[in-house]
Amino acid sequence: MVTTAVPAAAPAALETTTLCHAFQVTAAERPDQIALRTPGDGTAITYRDYAERVRGIAGGLASLGVGRGDTVALMLVNRPEFNLVDTAALHLGAVPFSIYNTSAPEQIQYLFSNAGARVVVTERAFLPQLRAAIRRGGVAIERIVLVDGAEEETIPLAALEQRTPAGFDFEAAWRAVEPDDLLTLIYTSGTTGPPKGVQLTHANMLAEVRGTFARLPVHAGGRAMSFLPSAHVADRWSAQYLFSHCLGFTVTCVADMRTVVGHLPEVRPTAWGAVPRIWEKIKAALEAQGVADPEALTEEQRSAIRAKLGLDQAEWLIVGAAPTPTEVLEYFAALGLPICELWGMSELSCCVTINPPERIKIGTCGPPIEGAELRIADDGEVLARGPLLMAGYRNEPEKTAEAIDPDGWLRTGDIGELDADGYLKIVDRKKELIINAAGKNMSPANIESRLKAASPLIGQCICIGDRRPHNVALIVLDPDACAAHARARDLDDASAAALAASDEVQTLVAQAIDEANTHLSRTEQIKRFTILPTDWLPDSDELTPTMKLKRKPIADKYASEIEALYA
Repeated sequence: MVTTAVPAAAPAALETTTLCHAFQVTAAERPDQIALRTPGDGTAITYRDYAERVRGIAGGLASLGVGRGDTVALMLVNRPEFNLVDTAALHLGAVPFSIYNTSAPEQIQYLFSNAGARVVVTERAFLPQLRAAIRRGGVAIERIVLVDGAEEETIPLAALEQRTPAGFDFEAAWRAVEPDDLLTLIYTSGTTGPPKGVQLTHANMLAEVRGTFARLPVHAGGRAMSFLPSAHVADRWSAQYLFSHCLGFTVTCVADMRTVVGHLPEVRPTAWGAVPRIWEKIKAALEAQGVADPEALTEEQRSAIRAKLGLDQAEWLIVGAAPTPTEVLEYFAALGLPICELWGMSELSCCVTINPPERIKIGTCGPPIEGAELRIADDGEVLARGPLLMAGYRNEPEKTAEAIDPDGWLRTGDIGELDADGYLKIVDRKKELIINAAGKNMSPANIESRLKAASPLIGQCICIGDRRPHNVALIVLDPDACAAHARARDLDDASAAALAASDEVQTLVAQAIDEANTHLSRTEQIKRFTILPTDWLPDSDELTPTMKLKRKPIADKYASEIEALYA
């Protein structure tokens, strides 16, 4: 069972005032421990080597003119070089920020311009997009640093580490960094317009780290994974700042998020979390293997399953970024793997509320962490403030003023409720509420959660109904469930396109929707649906990198399919 048997003592790094100082304390305490690695130990870097390379890379960046307050762009997969460069930039008082790897040149150009970056660190695979962005003009990029070799008009990372300028004082540079200096920029997904650059300070993130550690204590020197996009605040908060800089974990960098579950048995994380879709896929895989009712198993059988998954040594497990079906949380709790659902956002340095591991209330996101304040506005919007609140949006004072009122309350855009114990329940996004033709307000997220919980075949779905007479749904089949379905029936073609056209699959999905409808009010129920012959991938036209639905782009892309459902 996931527990912290002995209270975890707060490490000394949490008492520092900047993430540079926190890293230096941690590296000095654990010089021989592996800090960064890749699966199979293809790369393994100790904290001693980590610290030495940070010093060298910081010197190299300084030779390019990078100093306090300058921005450094990174476009890399989850690999140790990201952590090395990101940490080195912090020690100069610079502001490293990451770019989503699927970004188009036009989007990259916008980020370069907004951030004012002059240096970008990347790998060969992303050079074409970066160079196309630079050719568009209007950016200040002067140097490209390449982490995986050499190309024309680039500087290899290995060469950069040897370019420390004469007189450079590394110690003085990182000690000059102040708590209110910017730590990073986190660019929002930009599903309704250009992304906004959330400015987070060292003080913001340390408040976040202290608050989350108090709610989710874990022993220092443990094991974790970095697999979410580094451009997303969740990976920065967890893998980089909390686990690495402050807790001295061994962090395994997984370049392809689709393979993360397969690496769990090797890593055996002592703390782990994922977006709901990953938990849903683990559940579906276990059910396909016959584990339909964990409560019917013996404790020995449940222990064996936890060990096979690689989660038997986790002191806590979390889920966030989107609503998690109740059935998923109950399933893993019955396996002895209780999951702490949480809620947060980039503007608040990541997590704001977290379910305490010892007092989980399924269906809520938990109470606020230490230092965070919440209240509910008259219209139901969740308002939040505290030391983890961002310094504002990059170069956008008007949008900052729109988001934060004069008393420091952030308008989160989420509709929520607080129960008698202070636990938060998120109802929906304020701008995503469906108001049907009769004026009825509904939460599409709640409806979609019910649909996905009704059948493992339903991988993704979106409820449509705003200003419409009734609700309809677009359904996307789950690839793993498709494969299991095809194997069980000895079918040659397990593709979504083939199974979407199958009468049997159509019937099974229809039955699942009928089941989901029994849990919904009459106006919420899905009246018609269509199964799309495709898959929706993270960071695509349809999904954000953390698998949230891009509602407007989906509505635009599948307008003809939606109109056909209302014909």
